[in-house]
Amino acid sequence: MERQLGCLHLVVATNASAGLRTVALFEGIKGAVVLLLACGVLDLMHKNPSDVAEQLVKVLHGNPDGRLSQVFVLLANHATDSTLWVLAAGALGYAAVRLTAAYGLWRSRGWARCFELLCTALYLPPEFCWLLRHPSWLRCGVLVMNIVILVFMLTLWVKGSLRSHAGALTRLNSGVAGETKT
Repeated sequence: MERQLGCLHLVVATNASAGLRTVALFEGIKGAVVLLLACGVLDLMHKNPSDVAEQLVKVLHGNPDGRLSQVFVLLANHATDSTLWVLAAGALGYAAVRLTAAYGLWRSRGWARCFELLCTALYLPPEFCWLLRHPSWLRCGVLVMNIVILVFMLTLWVKGSLRSHAGALTRLNSGVAGETKT
């Protein structure tokens, strides 16, 4: 019976490890993409942002006379060096958080589980508000992915808490049993 439970525990641990690695990979990709965007923002410092915006619209095959393209160019025209620095700093901070979580989850660190749980929980309310204000399939997908990650991390946290309480009870019971034998 113990062997079967041991194998079952091994399968559960393997599934949890695979899940943690999947979340770590997802977080690492998000961090790397935002890091590249931060580098792109810093690269805009010594260029004309409106020219870059127009070139980007062309590369993406967007309609230069379209509403979204015009908004993009308008925002680029109002960009200042200080605005770009703030954007780059924010992106670097976000990337650092994502990459730190990815490293810790990949290495199955306990602190990373709590860190990821907290970060994911903090991102959900703004993502939900953005989805309500400007609904899109992309925003919906991001929200659903983060809810799945939150539920997964909560499940691991609850299982870990139950396992530690069970271990404490076992140690307590074996200590009491040891006292009665002597």
